[in-house]
Amino acid sequence: MAITDWPAAERPREKLLARGAGALSDAELLAIFLRVGVRGQSAVDLARSLLARFGNLTRMCGAEAKAFAAVPGMGLAKYAQLQAAMELSRRALGETLRERPLFDSPQAVRDWLRLRLGHLPHETFCILLLDARHCLIDAVDLFRGTLTQTSVYPREVVKLALAHNAAAVVLAHNHPSGAAEPSTADELLTRALKDALDLVDVRVLDHFVVPAHGSPVSFAERGLL
Repeated sequence: MAITDWPAAERPREKLLARGAGALSDAELLAIFLRVGVRGQSAVDLARSLLARFGNLTRMCGAEAKAFAAVPGMGLAKYAQLQAAMELSRRALGETLRERPLFDSPQAVRDWLRLRLGHLPHETFCILLLDARHCLIDAVDLFRGTLTQTSVYPREVVKLALAHNAAAVVLAHNHPSGAAEPSTADELLTRALKDALDLVDVRVLDHFVVPAHGSPVSFAERGLL
């Protein structure tokens, strides 16, 4: 059955306008983005098929262009639209982090980190450089590693902080394997970076582990800083 034949209150677009985007399922939100389905499938059916194929929204949004475009009804144009939507979300959240202190909007920090790192298939270490008010100056993906390990050099982190005249930093890295808990190696690295940055009067405010699914885990909240 086509979506136009559904009761108005159940159609994704009308439901969003009446109740807000938060009331929609992942498939319904994706259906609004897709706009139309394919032969034998409504936009919602197609959205469900996409989510089943890739496993979840994070993996779908992080899929390679070739894999995404290979899905019937998709293509490179839809892939480009999806990536543009993702980048708009990242930039909008980035503006929030630049306009006021990071921890005035802690959920925005987590949302931004998930958008930037959560979908990556490789481990990446990111540093958020902050001014004296703890507003974002810049964010740099400094090191890229394998699925389970990355090499992070304290000297490079210190050089980057000094080059941006940062007063403080927030560290972040992802766990593509899906593990949310900080490892012993993560704790040792954080301590080494904190000690190195202390020497140049740059504070480490937090270190986040960004799992493939779920919310980033804060070292500060765990008492690990």
